[in-house]
Amino acid sequence: CRMMVLDRADKSIVHRHFYDITDYFDENDVLVLNNTKVIPARLFGKKSTGANIEVFLLKQIGDKTWEVLIKPSKRIKEEMIIEISPELYVKVLTRQNEGKWLVELHYDGSFYEILDKVGNIPLPPYIERSMTDKQLASLDYDRYQTVYAKYDGSAAAPTAGLHFTPELLKRLEDKGVIIANVTLHVGIGTFRPVKEDTVENHEMHSEHYYIKQEDAEKINNAKKEGRRVIAVGTTSCRVLETIADENGIVKETEGDTKIFIYPGYKFKCLDGLITNFHLPQSTLLMLVSALAGKEYIMKAYKEAVKEKYRFFSFGDAMFIS
Repeated sequence: CRMMVLDRADKSIVHRHFYDITDYFDENDVLVLNNTKVIPARLFGKKSTGANIEVFLLKQIGDKTWEVLIKPSKRIKEEMIIEISPELYVKVLTRQNEGKWLVELHYDGSFYEILDKVGNIPLPPYIERSMTDKQLASLDYDRYQTVYAKYDGSAAAPTAGLHFTPELLKRLEDKGVIIANVTLHVGIGTFRPVKEDTVENHEMHSEHYYIKQEDAEKINNAKKEGRRVIAVGTTSCRVLETIADENGIVKETEGDTKIFIYPGYKFKCLDGLITNFHLPQSTLLMLVSALAGKEYIMKAYKEAVKEKYRFFSFGDAMFIS
């Protein structure tokens, strides 16, 4: 992949490749990864009438209770049963806001083992539309996971992390870069465009996160010693900025975040960001504009279009230092 490097100090724009990323790190910089793992969240089943139906798992609410999307949803009723497979069926509980439903999953045994067997990875629609059924069936779904994915829970991949290979991470560690992890389970609301007339009226969807003590210590030591903390992706960034105090200090914690970062926001913990190129009207584009400045980002995006950089999930990268 190509990589556009933005330096906020001199407002420069440099064109490199992602394998050059090690050139932009110093010893003892902290690189923060989001180690969430995409689950096979798309379930295809049938109603009692025999009609085909899709259940998309969004967020686990209780032991066997999930917030989901159901398509088509016109004739869905409470108490309805949707048969996914002999091992799994879905009972509809209540309608939620924004077209979401609360359902109860019924199964015996290990849920994630069953999900691996009957679920489908939720690829971005523009990828799916470009492929035949045969291509989709043979697709290696590991390509939609980061190499460091560990904890099940995401409906979409933290795509900035897809650029990393084990070899590249080792090169960074050999240079003395410290790797820290956070976990934020990415929901599809992250990609919802802003349609309100005023930015402040846009409501972010809640996403679950946690950070362990050992990772918090790596970040805090860097902040106290004036070393850089660089996040991979807007998801890692949002965790750090949610939990950091005014001095950028974080602590071991777990919770839900609806943080919405747009121009005017003052960053507390983040010193740099590795990200992809985002779409107009997205909250992700607003976040990078808050970090680098709107005019600078718009100039960089015009350059990206001119130089034919690739956008979307499997596109090229940007490093904002």
